[in-house]
Amino acid sequence: MSSTDPVPVPVPGPDADALLGPADIRELAARLGVRPTKQRGQNFVIDANTVRRIVRTAGVRPEDVVVEVGPGLGSLTLALLEAADRVTAIEIDDVLAAALPATVGARLPHRADHFALVHSDALRVTELPGPAPTALVANLPYNVAVPVLLHMLGRFPTIERTLVMVQSEVADRLAAPPGSKVYGVPSVKAAWYAHVKRAGAIGRNVFWPAPNVDSGLVSLIRRDEPLRTTATREQVFAVVDAAFAQRRKTLRAALAGWAGSAGAAEEALKAAGVSPQARGEALTVEDFAAIAEHGPAA
Repeated sequence: MSSTDPVPVPVPGPDADALLGPADIRELAARLGVRPTKQRGQNFVIDANTVRRIVRTAGVRPEDVVVEVGPGLGSLTLALLEAADRVTAIEIDDVLAAALPATVGARLPHRADHFALVHSDALRVTELPGPAPTALVANLPYNVAVPVLLHMLGRFPTIERTLVMVQSEVADRLAAPPGSKVYGVPSVKAAWYAHVKRAGAIGRNVFWPAPNVDSGLVSLIRRDEPLRTTATREQVFAVVDAAFAQRRKTLRAALAGWAGSAGAAEEALKAAGVSPQARGEALTVEDFAAIAEHGPAA
């Protein structure tokens, strides 16, 4: 078979499940010569019940336009296509991107015209084909999960609901409240866009290969209205980055570089109603926005 020939896709029988099971995944991967790579944080979901659970937990509706990042061999893609109006998948891997439309066509032929593929790095995607997305549902590559999530939420404001599967520790960070030991930059930046919560755990045995870390689901429901502040997102995020870059220091010291001096930082903090002796992990996203309003660039 030449490199340009289509790879045969395992086709379900007339009464069989259209979703991919463990045997289908391994057969398709073998035909493609694909092995999941740690470099791209790839772990393929091989359990149909798990992807159905993800779709159900995400609350995908028949009218939804769903964007998926890192579809891999298409396990979750097929489940999303069964539930949503349209699915757009973003895949960076050349082999996987080339194979996915054929998998959709073979397994769900009557839904193939409701599917679109974007062959790109998700961090570089600035527009999507077709109607604007209303939901983001993805098993995110674990090594770039947070940057991809924040990029998608920032770039596509029509995404109302998000459910992502990430490494359990990352899920904890994203959903952490102020005062938590794991509250940090991802927690605050996610809260800028949405109300965030843990939405369940995923066992290791539903992946191929089984990862050596636990996985978790994170739900993000976009705020009905943007945070009320005169500061821009960039200004607020600059404060957040500075506050957590030296998280053991008081905000007066940690924000000295951002403000120009420790004295200027103290003035901005007092004007925002925040104690200069506080630390970043005690502040809400609203607190950071208030500080940004009184910063040097405000």
